Amino acid sequence: MTKKIFNAVELFCGIGGFRIAADAEGLATIWANDNCQKAGKVYGDRFGIDHFHLGDIRAIWQEIPPHDLLTAGFPCQPFSSAGKKQGLRDARGHLFEIIIEVLQKNTPQFFILENVKRILSMESGCHFATILSQLTRIGYKVEWRLLNAIYFGLPQNRERVLLVGELVKGRQINDYLSKIRLASEEDIYEIDKEGFLETENWLKLEKQNRKFPGWGMAFEEKFFAADLTKFSEGIKLVPFKTIIESNVNGSFDLTESTIARLANSSPVNRFVNGVEILYNQKGGARMGYTVFGIGGIAPTLTSTTSRHYERYKIGDKYRRLTDVEYARLQGFPDDHCSAVARRYRYILYGNAVPPPMVRWTLQKITGEPKQLSPPKYHQLRIPFS
Repeated sequence: MTKKIFNAVELFCGIGGFRIAADAEGLATIWANDNCQKAGKVYGDRFGIDHFHLGDIRAIWQEIPPHDLLTAGFPCQPFSSAGKKQGLRDARGHLFEIIIEVLQKNTPQFFILENVKRILSMESGCHFATILSQLTRIGYKVEWRLLNAIYFGLPQNRERVLLVGELVKGRQINDYLSKIRLASEEDIYEIDKEGFLETENWLKLEKQNRKFPGWGMAFEEKFFAADLTKFSEGIKLVPFKTIIESNVNGSFDLTESTIARLANSSPVNRFVNGVEILYNQKGGARMGYTVFGIGGIAPTLTSTTSRHYERYKIGDKYRRLTDVEYARLQGFPDDHCSAVARRYRYILYGNAVPPPMVRWTLQKITGEPKQLSPPKYHQLRIPFS
């Protein structure tokens, strides 16, 4: 039986993407931190200020109380090549080290971490290998999966890596390695076919020198990974056009300037990863001057200011998206960022984790994991010393 989770701590909390999911699942968030004043203003407005702490986490992390679940959408800057340890790049001196310190100090039963898709391939996999190595050294079994916002009823092509850690230090690892949380019964067939339980197939993290697959599990600096063919949870896909606001005022209109530039643009009129591309100066998906349609799903929203002025053809006008449409594409309430000026809302939404994605992941922790049983007459061999 999975241990009951009662409370959570949220690091790098932003506007509370993890918090919304935790609230929906009945968890109490007892401590949260971010160093962005605008994000802190939104967080305080939506959830209260009693447990929110604004400032540099490096100065206050030792104040974090005991908790059952740690969540964080952590920064992903590359680790330094200085001070190599056991063949891996050193994580010291970076904000990710604070996560390790908090886990070691408070030993929560679980953690959920979130980052961009590129983390799987940065520095030929060395970056992600370092992260997994650091987490498994302190007694956690780590499972990760590449997810897309479209899986969770959000019409946005937003791929993110979710990592779930479970504290198994000092326990019978045989009971934990075969328990899978981020894969369905259908996925497990693929995992089993790849030889997951043949533990001699597990690789040393220090030897990894290529991109990691979209699903995997790591323990004591070794891992097994596979590319799962599809997401089979049966979640209904939502069209982009269904979240578009009607009767949008003229402040969002870019029609005249767009028409003037279309003369120097190339018609594209195709879908790229589900995103409708109408025009582009270079003919690519997001190079040069791009005009999007709303016939499929939205491109990935970002926190980059220039991206907030991308053109969309909506009806007979060309305009940028509204802040409400940003909120809907990310799975937040329409007025979630109303405590700050509109120009800041785009950045805050673009930098957030979608709450429905986190909630699905959280439910995989609170529920019972899928059990992958060893074949008959097969004894699970543990490759870890």
